Formats: sequence, C-alpha cells, structure tokens
Amino acid sequence: MYRTLSKIAERFFTKAQIYKYGFNWSPMYRRSTGKVMKVSKDLHIVKIKIPLNWKNKNYVGSIFGGSMLSATDPIYMIQLMNILGNDYVVWDKAATIKYKRPGKETIFCEFTFTAEEILNIKKDIENEGEIDIIKTPNIITKDGVIIAELSKTIYVASKAFYKAKRKQKAVKLT
Repeated sequence: MYRTLSKIAERFFTKAQIYKYGFNWSPMYRRSTGKVMKVSKDLHIVKIKIPLNWKNKNYVGSIFGGSMLSATDPIYMIQLMNILGNDYVVWDKAATIKYKRPGKETIFCEFTFTAEEILNIKKDIENEGEIDIIKTPNIITKDGVIIAELSKTIYVASKAFYKAKRKQKAVKLT
C-alpha cells in the first residue's frame, strides 16, 4: 500500500518529501513518537527527533527505551530501499540498542549513507548476490551527549539472487 501511494505521490512531490511526510503521517511511525526532521534530496541523510512527552515518558520520567528503538528501527531499511531502487531486496535483519543515560529531553539520531557506501554495496551485491550491512548511529541530545548506541544489521540482495534463493529453499522443504 505505501509503495503504491509513493508511486502516485512521485508525480507531485520529490522522493525526499514523500519520505519525510510519509513517515510523519504514517500511523505506525507516529506511535513511536519519533519525527523525521530532515531528508536530503538524494535520501543519503535522514535526521529524526524524539521529543520527551506524555506519550513516551516512562516511570522515572525519561524517554521509554521502546520509543527510542521503534523510532529508529525502520529508517535505514526504507532509506536504502529508496536509494537502491527496485532491483534490490532490503530487509531489517537485527537491531540492538545500548542505553548510556536516560533521555530527559528531546533526542536526535542521524542516518547516513555516503555515495561511496552505496557504490560498495552495489559492487558487493554484484559479486556475492547478498550481503549484510551494519550501521551504528548514536542517539544524542542537542548538545551531542550520547543517550544510546544503536546497531542495525540490514540484509541486501539482488532481486534475482533473492528469488533463486527462496526457490531453492522451497524445493528443499518439499
């Protein structure tokens, strides 16, 4: 459904606008209490904020850890899907979060892919068919104090490789 809506919206808006407002209007993402603040034109940089409010305040008055994880969880996968295009399969594979101190104010996270990283991903996929990427952004305060360290593992494969792999698994099961 979201992909179809995005295709229609591309007639009127840039991909960066669709990414930003698509997330911010999505009921699932809104429930995380995160908000996409900035998306670069090439989608290589996405910045989010998670304000401390009554929806995510925990028992001791800081931001609930689940809000931090859920607000950061989908960003890299959707970002990479949009950068790479339809010839690739992208899945979230794993996520870990290490809390360093309580989030007692609005916190931020930046998700970045360099042009070089994207070229290397494409080369590695061409050579290997599939890869895992590990990205490690920090969740920080406006002053740069680290609140949590995030680690995301993202699976990426060429569509052809992924379909062949799934077909082989289906044959083994029968």
